[in-house]
Amino acid sequence: MRGAGIGALAAAAGLSVGEAAGSRLKLLVAGGHPDDPESIAGGTMALFADEGHEVVALYLTRGEAGIAGKTHAEAAAIRTAEVQAACAILKARPRFAGQVDGASEVSAARYRELRAILDDERPDLVITHWPVDTHRDHRATSLLVYDAWLASRKPFGLYYTEAMTGAQTQGFAPSHYVDITAVEPRKRKACLAHASQDPAEFYGHHEKMHGFRGLEAGCAAAEAFFRHPQDLTPTLLPGGRPRS
Repeated sequence: MRGAGIGALAAAAGLSVGEAAGSRLKLLVAGGHPDDPESIAGGTMALFADEGHEVVALYLTRGEAGIAGKTHAEAAAIRTAEVQAACAILKARPRFAGQVDGASEVSAARYRELRAILDDERPDLVITHWPVDTHRDHRATSLLVYDAWLASRKPFGLYYTEAMTGAQTQGFAPSHYVDITAVEPRKRKACLAHASQDPAEFYGHHEKMHGFRGLEAGCAAAEAFFRHPQDLTPTLLPGGRPRS
């Protein structure tokens, strides 16, 4: 079901995505650090959760290297608490992959580890980082997810998205957009829950991206995604409008 996709078809018929798909869905958003799933796809997460679907935020690390002057253990404890607060706002369930911020690995063992998590979760749709990104942990997350998708014979929809286009994400060209205008305040609140990360500064970049992608999509604020060309599952993004 390429083209308009199930989300757009459901909207046209006055149905929710879940009603059109015929079951409760699971969305998993995989990011390198605490705050990544929320910032790259928090609006889409909120929309899925509001439809009654299950939403999982998967964090490759606990942000151990992310607070100056704190030990890894101290930073991980602070940032894990921030994750709990942010996920409560988005009605998502957090899960951690067990790697270390700034020292992420892409190896045979790590490929098996991430695949085991995704096989256990059995998501219908996975969103992760665009693979060409300046941050090693973002690239590692993207590659580990992609390998799990291949090894499991592409059982879920696979979409990539941007962290900070230009500043981090390079060469990203979206294929689909999700209108997040109605839930943008919740996404903002979830991102601001990451108080240790100067969220007002990093969210400012995302506000600009929301506006720019909204102009492209014909709405006030949007998140943009690239659907893997070999993904043959139904388009389950809420709204799921393709790039014209």
